[in-house]
Amino acid sequence: MLSLDLLVLVSLIYVAFLFGVAFWAERAVDAGSGGWMRTPLIYTLSLSIYCTAWTFYGAVGYAARSGLEFLTIYLGPTAVLIGWWLILRRLVRIARAERITSIADLISSRFGKSAFLGGLVTVMAVVGTTPYIALQLQSVTLSVSAFAKDAQSIVSTSNIALWIAAGLTVFTIIFGTRNLDVNERHSGVVMAIAVEAIVKLFALLAVGAFVVWGLAGGVGDVLTRIDASPISQWQVSTGRWVGLTFLSAAAFLCLPRMFQVMVVENSEESHLATAGWAFPLYLLLMSLFVIPIAVVGLDILPAGSNPDLFVLTLPLSAEQNGLAMLAFLGGFSSATSMVIVAAIALSTMVSNHIVTPIWLSARGQGAIISGDVRGVILISRRISIAGILGLGYLYYRVSGGGAALASIGLISFVGVAQILPAMLGGIFWRGATRVGAVAGLICGFGIWSFTMFLPSFGPEVLISQDTIDHGLWGLNWLRPTALFGIQGLDTVVHAVLWSMLFNTFAFVAGSIFSEPSPLEWVQAAQFISAFDSGSAARGWQRGAADAEDLLIMTQRIMGAQQAQRLFRSAAQQQGKQGYLPDPTPQFLETLERRLAGSVGAATAHAMLGQMAGGASVTVEDLMAVADETAQIMEYSNQLEAKSGELTNTAGQLRDANEKLMKLSIQKDAFLSQISHELRTPMTSIRAFSEILQNPDLNSGDGSKYAMIIQDETKRLTRLLDDLLDLSVLENGQVTLDLQPARLRDILDSAQVSANVDDVITIRRNAGREDVVLLTDPDRLTQVFINLISNAAKYCEADTAELRIYVSDTARGVTLDFIDNGSGVDKAHQDIIFEKFARTSDHSKAGGAGLGLAICREIISNLGGQISYLPGQRGAAFRVRLPHD
Repeated sequence: MLSLDLLVLVSLIYVAFLFGVAFWAERAVDAGSGGWMRTPLIYTLSLSIYCTAWTFYGAVGYAARSGLEFLTIYLGPTAVLIGWWLILRRLVRIARAERITSIADLISSRFGKSAFLGGLVTVMAVVGTTPYIALQLQSVTLSVSAFAKDAQSIVSTSNIALWIAAGLTVFTIIFGTRNLDVNERHSGVVMAIAVEAIVKLFALLAVGAFVVWGLAGGVGDVLTRIDASPISQWQVSTGRWVGLTFLSAAAFLCLPRMFQVMVVENSEESHLATAGWAFPLYLLLMSLFVIPIAVVGLDILPAGSNPDLFVLTLPLSAEQNGLAMLAFLGGFSSATSMVIVAAIALSTMVSNHIVTPIWLSARGQGAIISGDVRGVILISRRISIAGILGLGYLYYRVSGGGAALASIGLISFVGVAQILPAMLGGIFWRGATRVGAVAGLICGFGIWSFTMFLPSFGPEVLISQDTIDHGLWGLNWLRPTALFGIQGLDTVVHAVLWSMLFNTFAFVAGSIFSEPSPLEWVQAAQFISAFDSGSAARGWQRGAADAEDLLIMTQRIMGAQQAQRLFRSAAQQQGKQGYLPDPTPQFLETLERRLAGSVGAATAHAMLGQMAGGASVTVEDLMAVADETAQIMEYSNQLEAKSGELTNTAGQLRDANEKLMKLSIQKDAFLSQISHELRTPMTSIRAFSEILQNPDLNSGDGSKYAMIIQDETKRLTRLLDDLLDLSVLENGQVTLDLQPARLRDILDSAQVSANVDDVITIRRNAGREDVVLLTDPDRLTQVFINLISNAAKYCEADTAELRIYVSDTARGVTLDFIDNGSGVDKAHQDIIFEKFARTSDHSKAGGAGLGLAICREIISNLGGQISYLPGQRGAAFRVRLPHD
């Protein structure tokens, strides 16, 4: 018998190995070298999340109790994947187009981006998945108990489920909520799941091979045992067989974890074609030895042995400790991978559809000053993960954990299957409405709760024994096991029949007798026509939204770098420089979809609606939805396109003209300033030179006047040097002294040379500055001195502060210089790097206004970029430098 302490040690090592795999995968993706992880093989293996402890342990127990009926759990997913082009392809296409992050997001987005509907689906998914999480905790606890029997250990088995839940919570939080990915993809978790898929398949095949050729006498002997086993007497129940096959197919589509890996994590639509044959093959291999293990276990193990543990107890009975350990790790992988992905998917739904909408509503100040939305989302997801696993553990404790694994799994399957009518109706039926979806979901969820979920806790816990025996309020036709007086149905078939029947009826009736909102019409057209190529941005009008306010909000949700990249790209597409595109309907549509990747479609739409003055549906929208004549639509689109082009061109010309006028004014001011700057020191030099010619001048005054002449000469020289330096840099005649230099040393030198520590507080992170660059240290120091000095001159805060952020990526090094002043006025942001640019406050400048122009040319010659960052509530400059 293996020591339980050894089992715990091996489990910890295995978990540490998974941590390493996940961490390595995340680093590979961050470094841009993780393309091989987005392959059909990894995608197919990630679908093995469907094969939980139920299929690893419970399938054998299911076969021992019900014969070949266990195959129904595999037939449903097989049918869905073989016909992937019918449903799965459409789901993936819609999810990519609409930036869907979860199944709640799909339903919410389809039915008018309804926050209430998204929250309802989220609650249903959490409640429906809770028994499934409890099943995984129960399976791990049972497997540990099998090892702990008659073994001495310093580890107690009484709280194994609690420790497992706590460990999985930590793992999921670390690798599932490290950041907000706009696609909600988690490369580290997916890679760990792919590894676990191989482990559990290999473990089950190894145990099966040992049972057939080690314990039994080969295939022939196994077939003889099957004929003599009670399994051979099993009778097919057509109704139950069909019901369970349908149920497994529905659950395969609707389980939050399956939607996460199958739809959200899908990076290429073509991967579905490979998974269409590869995953059914994987399921075939997983089920290959189920019957032999069940038959041999019933034959050689003592009567009363738990068939759910035959995969473990058969190797243990033959003292095959290594194989038993492998089998335990296979079951452990099956359980943990399901819990991790389910927790990630559900926490995303909870944060996007419950926490964030409530938080924004409670603030009541709109999205502009709503605070750190990004931080709220991450914290809510981490708390949600802990809460979801806590619910699973609570269900396990309250229900007693004594039911067969298969029965617990079926409870969850029926619960999540209630989403199916709204899902299929939403992607195939244009007439489906939000009212119908809500009615169907509530009816189906209510009947499932009454017939399966509440009774699963046992009598007198959440439902009385009297209600179970005599019906609700004493009405015999409202008994949980015999609704409407129909008796003799299998418990599962009974729950599936009535819940899906009322769910579908309410959905269809509610949709027929209700009118969809204009936004529902638009979303219906987008979903139903998912395979139509191209679509114009519709639903938003050019409103009063300010681009900088939109950038501030987006940074709080997506993070500064991703938001700035999005806005800069949009500005370039509009022919504009900088970070601020025009808030056109097309841009607002794009922004909404990108935000939906982080906070969900409904929340993203509501936040933009607050800032852009709300969404509207144009005549073109209604014509598209109503399928009016193609000629009118084409003509309308052409007019709109021409109008947009003219508006764009006019805007570009207007911007260019304004910029030229500003530059002309700045140039005149510059020439005037240069004349003044040159005349002043020359006048001083001439005046004091004449004084020095006075023979009566004493030596003390002579030295004083000589020093003034020297200072004025230096001032004149600096001005001429700046002009010459700028000319050399602009003409590309500069010779750079490139050498390896540490960024921290360059910044230290610049801070000392600027000598402004008594004027402004400079905050840095020395650890992030430990970067070696191939650069010209003197030239780069010149740039940093200018940026630091400018912050000291122009930051008017009571306690001036300059923060210098450094980030090192595979693409290069980025430095952000951000002060806490009022920033650069919008009118000057696009010309501050021009050589004629000057701040309006000449008294503060103290120079000719050439500093930033010189900085731009130096950085350009070093192969980098310097730009102004809007939306930072202070002056902010970003410097990008290559490593070499």
